[in-house]
Amino acid sequence: MKILSAQQIRDWDEYTIQHEPVTSIDLMERAAAACVKWIVENLQDASQFQVFCGSGNNGGDGLAIARMLREKGKEIEVYLLETAGSADFNTNLQRASAAGLPVTHMRGTDEFPLIKNGIAIDALFGTGLNRPVSGVAASLINHLNRQKVKLISIDIPSGMFADQSSKDLPVIQADITLSFQVPKLAFFMADQGALVGQCIILDIGLHPDYLKTVSPAVEFTDSAIIAEILQPRNPFANKGTYGHAALLAGSYGMMGAAILAARACLRSGAGKLTCYIPKLANTIMQLAVPEAILQIDSDEMKITRFDAQTTYQAVGVGPGIGQFREHLGLLREMFRRRKPLVIDADALNTLAAHQELTHEIPSNSILTPHPREMERLFGASTDDFARMKLAMQRAQTLDVIIVLKGHYTLIAFPDGRVAFNSTGNSGMAKAGSGDVLTGLLTGLMARGYNPKDTAILGVFLHGLAGDLAKKEIGEEAMQSSDIIDFLPKAFLSLSPNSRF
Repeated sequence: MKILSAQQIRDWDEYTIQHEPVTSIDLMERAAAACVKWIVENLQDASQFQVFCGSGNNGGDGLAIARMLREKGKEIEVYLLETAGSADFNTNLQRASAAGLPVTHMRGTDEFPLIKNGIAIDALFGTGLNRPVSGVAASLINHLNRQKVKLISIDIPSGMFADQSSKDLPVIQADITLSFQVPKLAFFMADQGALVGQCIILDIGLHPDYLKTVSPAVEFTDSAIIAEILQPRNPFANKGTYGHAALLAGSYGMMGAAILAARACLRSGAGKLTCYIPKLANTIMQLAVPEAILQIDSDEMKITRFDAQTTYQAVGVGPGIGQFREHLGLLREMFRRRKPLVIDADALNTLAAHQELTHEIPSNSILTPHPREMERLFGASTDDFARMKLAMQRAQTLDVIIVLKGHYTLIAFPDGRVAFNSTGNSGMAKAGSGDVLTGLLTGLMARGYNPKDTAILGVFLHGLAGDLAKKEIGEEAMQSSDIIDFLPKAFLSLSPNSRF
């Protein structure tokens, strides 16, 4: 799914008006009707609504919603910040007056209503907001956030910018956001996405041909994108068909990371796996991952060597390896192969401590930092929008793929594009989850997926397995190993003949 900027969304509206054709006021009616349909079908016990409107088109949406809800027999009160505004707002204000809707004009903070019952609908400001909310409007937002009622925002929580950070600004804390046609970029940012609440995307019939005219830099990975990437297995395959993967993982006290990565790699469908491990780990790895070949280091506690002459289709490095001085030379030896790697955890921390080495990373390697590792590697960011831009910049300058892990994991590509992932849940926020992802990515790359498709598919499958685990065991007790156990069902769920 394409993620559009606020300006592109406005252009899409205009394109629909011109090419359907439809008038702007009728398009507003269509959007309002979609909101009312969802509210009536999903909030059946709700009978009282207080609708708060600004003077722009978002306020016009709110007025139309209020009028239609009253036609459904609901008790409606409308509160306006302004008495006049955009052309479509004015038209809907006239329609509201003609319908006998009770409308209150709020001129100051002393006229804000106390809401004890029902549902409040926020239609103050939409995606056209171009400056921080201040004055009476900011006070109203803070007032609504203090009311102990359900808050529904129309299109976007008021006060939130669609394309830039709204951190520390007055923004409606919505329980539900009814957003039109596509999610907004701001919804994917951890420092403000929680303000969106439950996000419902409503199709309001914008003209589909508009999407052929734009190539936005941001996508939201959905099942349609995954279906284009997923490769069917060859019924005449042998283990050589699906590649030889290698993992450098584990050290004294951290062999669990190696086991998780290895098990996930084997669940990826790769043909063969070699694990580089310290000498002390021989027995535990033989027992925990009997399918893996072991390259046992002469060092008892850590990995110090890598056989660069062996032909591996993919190599992953980092989970649990610790930070030792030998790893600088180890990474340099791996980088000399000039083949893409999957780089995680302590390998990223080694790069952070030796910044000059980042420019030796092979092109199209996949780096998988969490936010703290990202900060150590590339520096601090003031907010999530700045962090996204930093990831985009570094992906381009280093010619690598950066997988910035989070609720909507961000994948930044060397060509300047970005994908947000649509799967996963908070039950996966456990130690070891990243090790599972590293193993899965390494295995998919070994199978022959190119690095870009590896990143998109691997992150999606990782989150999907977590979602399937959530359905059966919940989020609280989920362990990282459960993600591995549900990878088979994740693959099956993507099959055309899936039962899941």
